[in-house]
Amino acid sequence: MKEVYLDNAATTALRSEVVERMTQVLQESYGNASSTHSFGRSSKALLEQCRKNIAAHFNVSAAEIIFTSGGTEADNLALRSVVRDLGVTEIITSKIEHHAVLHTAEQLQKEYDIELKFVDLGDCGLINYEHLEQLLQSSKKAVVSLMHINNEIGNILDIERVARLCKNHDALFHTDAVQSVGHYKIDLKEISIDFLAASAHKFHGPKGVGFCFIRKESGLKPLIFGGEQERGYRAGTESIHNIVGMDKALTMAYKNLDAEKEYVSDLKTYFIQQIKKHIPNASFNGGCEIVANSTYTLVNICLPIAPEKAPMLQFQLDLKGIACSKGSACQSGSSQNSHVLTAILDDNSLRKPSVRFSFSIFNTKEELDYVISVLIEFVNS
Repeated sequence: MKEVYLDNAATTALRSEVVERMTQVLQESYGNASSTHSFGRSSKALLEQCRKNIAAHFNVSAAEIIFTSGGTEADNLALRSVVRDLGVTEIITSKIEHHAVLHTAEQLQKEYDIELKFVDLGDCGLINYEHLEQLLQSSKKAVVSLMHINNEIGNILDIERVARLCKNHDALFHTDAVQSVGHYKIDLKEISIDFLAASAHKFHGPKGVGFCFIRKESGLKPLIFGGEQERGYRAGTESIHNIVGMDKALTMAYKNLDAEKEYVSDLKTYFIQQIKKHIPNASFNGGCEIVANSTYTLVNICLPIAPEKAPMLQFQLDLKGIACSKGSACQSGSSQNSHVLTAILDDNSLRKPSVRFSFSIFNTKEELDYVISVLIEFVNS
């Protein structure tokens, strides 16, 4: 049986160079970065060099990069802090955000009685920018939280446009960029984003580490109390080997960005062509069918399968050695429909199975041919 991994939006395989670098650090740089002896100073120097390297990719200062356990913590750090510390009484978001944002916003509504508003979605789940501007007319202190790239359907947000709208209306702008960091260049000096979340395991780095960009002089206070690590924003001993792994993975991602983007884009284009050729009644959710208007890393396909057969699709794909997902990995095991697809599809489409296939540099067209053959067999059975 073949094994094909097409769930890279959930997590990616580590690059061998990242594993090698992390192993070296685990063996040689085990000092606590807060200790004042030579072992600690060595780890501290390594930590701060990684911070500088990562900051340079986004054209910001090292002090604006705060290491976290991943994207979920980074989202929580930003959203909870702006409500608690900056007098935000209104969160503007969308119904297709990651649950790290949606559930946090809902909890903040309960705790602080803030107003939670959802921007309208246009065709294919695209953000309605005109409605966003209308929502920003409120006199309340607001934060807009919209993800750069949707993790289920691949839609790309015009972050420059949203940043301008927020700036024009004195609103803060937070973006979950977990699916875009390492895949797209983002100049945070040019784009007035206030807070940005990223996670290393989405760009061939280790799990359990990410960062939150916090614009300098933001006025935020610590969320996790204890020591003075991470400029006081996040107490706790830093995971040096994970941070070094993230730095290495991000450096390689941006160094090889053009060539790897072309390679993965070609895989996506080929997969779409083969789906249209062999399963013509399949449809594509969101804007993922148009490569130029969506991320090059994933497609979300609604297959022409009878509703009674739908529950067996993922099971059958797994039996054939194919790893994919019906939505966010955070929802795996749930019997409920994806909240993203529920927001953009009609009832008839929701009764059919939708599957997300996400690609990386480690995939091949031969693997895609095998997946297509399995899908054809299941659709026609």
